[in-house]
Amino acid sequence: MEEQIYALRTTANREDQVMDFVISNAKRKKLGVDSVIRPHGMRGYIFIEASSRSDAEQVAFNVPYARGILPNIIEYKEIEHMLKQVKTEMNIQKNDIVEIISGPFKRENAKVSRIDKQKEEVVLELLESAVPIPITVKMDTVKVIRRDSDEEEASDDESSDSDDMEAPSGAPTLN
Repeated sequence: MEEQIYALRTTANREDQVMDFVISNAKRKKLGVDSVIRPHGMRGYIFIEASSRSDAEQVAFNVPYARGILPNIIEYKEIEHMLKQVKTEMNIQKNDIVEIISGPFKRENAKVSRIDKQKEEVVLELLESAVPIPITVKMDTVKVIRRDSDEEEASDDESSDSDDMEAPSGAPTLN
């Protein structure tokens, strides 16, 4: 029999806990469950790939925060776009000036003080705040506005401009 995908409704933000319970139930009861999927960005649902509806219902039975299996079978093409995780390399460096693009600090500018590539998080200090309080946000919630190296180049350009300045009229020149 071909494997089918079933949607399990969960309490929002409890998907990981439900997934852990479902996986342990599947192993303990030795049911025909091949995979359990928690799509990134979709709250309140996880997907169970099982050989039958009864296996999917059994694996979700008495699981805390699980609200029940939806009546329809989910087609793979409906969830395919959620499964393809595109890994993009974030080019963020320490001391970069970034703009926060989502969350409670949206549209605020901040300076990067630390980067955790493992967790994909950055620690920022808000520029407009009176007291520098470090906040931790996901890398995908910020965009780089200005590089620290750009600032150095800009200051180098300004100093070289001062060498090229002409002397005021009436002052002697060394040409």
